[in-house]
Amino acid sequence: MRVGIIGGSGYVGGELLRLLLFHPHVEVTMVTSRKYAGEFVFGVHPNLRGATRLKFLPLNLSDIAKNCDLVFTAMPHGSSVNLVPKLLEIGLRVIDMSADFRLKNPDDYVKWYGWKHVHPELLKEAVYGSTELHRQEMKNARLIACPGCMAVATILGLAPIVKAGVIEKDRIVADAKIGSSGAGSAPTIGSHHPERFGGVRPYKSVGHRHTAEIEQELNLLTNEPVTVSFSAHAVNMVRGILSTIHVFLTKSLTDKDVWKIYRSFYQGEPFVRLVRYKKGLYRLPDPKVVMGTNFCDVGFEFDPHTNRLVILSAIDNILKGASGQGIQCLNVVLGIDEKTALESMGFHPM
Repeated sequence: MRVGIIGGSGYVGGELLRLLLFHPHVEVTMVTSRKYAGEFVFGVHPNLRGATRLKFLPLNLSDIAKNCDLVFTAMPHGSSVNLVPKLLEIGLRVIDMSADFRLKNPDDYVKWYGWKHVHPELLKEAVYGSTELHRQEMKNARLIACPGCMAVATILGLAPIVKAGVIEKDRIVADAKIGSSGAGSAPTIGSHHPERFGGVRPYKSVGHRHTAEIEQELNLLTNEPVTVSFSAHAVNMVRGILSTIHVFLTKSLTDKDVWKIYRSFYQGEPFVRLVRYKKGLYRLPDPKVVMGTNFCDVGFEFDPHTNRLVILSAIDNILKGASGQGIQCLNVVLGIDEKTALESMGFHPM
C-alpha cells in the first residue's frame, strides 16, 4: 500500500516514519510539511539518517491523490477537520491522529474543545481507533480517528471492569501522568527545560478534553451511565503515561476474580499485557518498561480499607498513544498480523 504522512515534522509524524519505513507491506511515498518543505526528512528526524532520502513536500491534493492509497494526518487539533473530507472525496483512506473526528456527538466539540464541528456527518462514519474495542468496524473504514494518548491508557485500564458491572460507575477517578513529548514538538514555556525539569505539574486538574473520549467509549460497554473524574499531570520524563485509576466495588471480589475479568476481556490481544508480579522492582505497570513499544501494561491492587480497586495502566504516549496505535489500525485495514512493524520490546535500562 502506498502511504503518505500529512504533517510529518512532529513527534507523531517522526515515529510514523520510523515504523513505516521498515513495514514490509507499505511504501512511504510522500511526507508533507509546510514549515520544512524541500528539506530532507532526516534533517528534522535525525534518527532516520541513512534510512530514507525522502524530502518534505508542500501539501498538494493532486500529488497526494496520485501517489497515495492511504494517508496518516498528523496535524494539530482543529487542522484536520477541513482537510480530511477533501482526502476522502478523492478516494483516499485516512487514519487521523488528531482529535477532530474522535467524538460522536458534535456538541461535545463545543463543550470540550471550544469550537463547532463543521463536518458532523463524518463523526458518525469515523471509527474510533482503539483496535481492542473496534477491530471489526475499522476493517472497511474510510476514516479512522486514533485515540488521545491519555484517553487510550485510561480506557484500556477501565474497559474490562466497567463491562463486568462490578463497580460504581458514577465514582471513577483517573489520574494520568505524562512525559513532555505529549506536549508536541513546538516549544512552550511549559515545556521549556528549566520549567519542566524536576517538577510534577498539575496542568489540567479538571475539565481535560480526554474525559469526553473516555466516557464515550466506556458508555458503549454498559447500559448504565459512566462518569469519570479525570486529572492530568506533567512529569519529569520525555515519554510515557501512567494512568492510576480508582474504582469502588459493588460486590466482593478476590484477586482471582479480577484476573479472570481482565484475562477474559483481553484474551488474544497482542499489545495488552497484564502485570502484577510478586517480586522484583517492576511489580506493577511502569511507563519506563513500555517505552519504545506498542504495549499497554495493565495491573491492579486491592484496598480493602475502602473497598477500592486501584488500576494502573502504562503506555508510551507516542507509540500506543499515537503512532503505534495508528499502525496497528493500518495493519487491521490491510488484513495482516497486527504486530507487523510493531514487535519492538523496548529497552532496559532506559
